[in-house]
Amino acid sequence: MAIVSAAQIPTLTQLYKSNKLKPAPAGANPPSTAIGPQTIPAPSQALNGRVGLYRGDITKLGVDAIVNAANNSLLGGGGVDGAIHRAAGPSLLSECLMLDGCDTGSAKITSAYALPCKRVIHAVGPIYSRGQPESSEEKLGGAYKKSLELAAEYGCRSVAFSCLSTGIYGYPSKDAAAVALSAIRKFLEEDTEEKVKLVVIVTFVSKDVDAYDKALPLFFPPTPDASGTAPSAEKET
Repeated sequence: MAIVSAAQIPTLTQLYKSNKLKPAPAGANPPSTAIGPQTIPAPSQALNGRVGLYRGDITKLGVDAIVNAANNSLLGGGGVDGAIHRAAGPSLLSECLMLDGCDTGSAKITSAYALPCKRVIHAVGPIYSRGQPESSEEKLGGAYKKSLELAAEYGCRSVAFSCLSTGIYGYPSKDAAAVALSAIRKFLEEDTEEKVKLVVIVTFVSKDVDAYDKALPLFFPPTPDASGTAPSAEKET
């Protein structure tokens, strides 16, 4: 499979324009999260142009950084974690051995070695707790927030996220998508210098694909003309 550059990944603006992403149904609101928003925010061409959506293999993305769904040891595992370590080669494990693990809800950054990206950000999401969903949300949001902060700190203008905690950690994809998009939207709104130019959501399995197709229009709605051009009277966020 050929390497996919950041420029080849469609943004939400492009997906709405091509009708591959549909607006939310009338009267719908985002799932409630601690970060918010609680209602569908005002459409923003600027923000929609900074979020991309890609279905496929994250190890083939030629972006500045990819975010690995890591475990606390940072030494590899199953699923996307194992795939990233295999594609990067043994030097990634050697560097991770020096990091002394990572707390749940946080992230650490390494070189990418044989991967086509420049950096790997290892984010540790929580094992989902049905008895303590607020704690799970806080830790998942923290993993996304720390990952974006590291991307900005290390000059990674484009960063692609795997779906944190939705595999064997059991976080329901619908709820995880809401937390992820809440954290991403908040970061982009505050990143007025655009240190991170593009944030890409990478989906692979059907449940994550469906969750993000439904959640994205609730957090990043299309501009009113659905063409990617904001009306002149619109004030963008």
